[in-house]
This record gives sequence, C-alpha cells and structure tokens, in this order.
Amino acid sequence: MINEWVVYLLFAAGMFFLGLYCLLTMRNLIKLFIGIEIIGKGVSLVLLSTGWARRSIYLAQSLVVTYIVIEVSLVATALAVIINLYRANQSLDIRKLTRLKG
Repeated sequence: MINEWVVYLLFAAGMFFLGLYCLLTMRNLIKLFIGIEIIGKGVSLVLLSTGWARRSIYLAQSLVVTYIVIEVSLVATALAVIINLYRANQSLDIRKLTRLKG
C-alpha cells in the first residue's frame, strides 16, 4: 500500500516540477496558464493519493471536487483576462505587457 502511495506522490511531484519548469521558461500567456493548470492537477493528485493512503477516500474526493469547481471559475476568469490582454496588445508575449503601465 505504501509503495503505491509513493509512486503517486512521485508522479504528482513530477507534474508539479513540470508545471514549474513551464512557468519559469515560457513567455507565452497561454503556455504559462497551462503550466499553472499542470501544477493544479498535481495538487489534486496529491490530495487523492493522501486520502487513499489514510483510508478516507470520500473526504479526499469531496476536497478534489470542491477544488475542481473553484478551478473552473478561475480558468474562466483567467482566460477572459488573457483574451482582453491579447486584444489590447495583439500579442501573448509577457515582455510586451509593459505597455500597460499606468
């Protein structure tokens, strides 16, 4: 049982570091947003695997469903902001966002 839990945690850590690498190396807003989503999926996998290891899978599932509902509203808001930034700058490059200063 513990060996499977370690495998889940290693996979979740891999997802977290893949998303972190994406955040540190990409300059496109969409790719940065995808990196944030990968980190979020790693967090939900950690929640589920910890609930499975502690034998409280129903609590873990309810936490993950709540997390997904909150994440959906965050995704909708973030994509709306990205679309408006693209309309203002005609580019998704984060280096060109300096034009938006006061």
